[in-house]
Amino acid sequence: MITTPGLSINFIKKEPYAGSYRGMRFTFASTGEAIDAILYPEPWCLEATPKEDRIQKQFPLSEDGLSDAVAWADAMYEENPDKWAAN
Repeated sequence: MITTPGLSINFIKKEPYAGSYRGMRFTFASTGEAIDAILYPEPWCLEATPKEDRIQKQFPLSEDGLSDAVAWADAMYEENPDKWAAN
């Protein structure tokens, strides 16, 4: 399960939040009206990861949207843990 210490909607409104979990990297960032949740495999940073290797989904810019984004990232890991561990 992904843990996100210090993550809040107020944080996301100001700065992107990045982390990793067992080979899966994630970034949550505000676009001004939504939260972009982006998942990508290790070892590269977001900017160095080819776009075709990223999984992205938008959520409402709210506490519920943020909770849904974290739950989605958890589900994407659980759906295929070998995909992330292989990198």
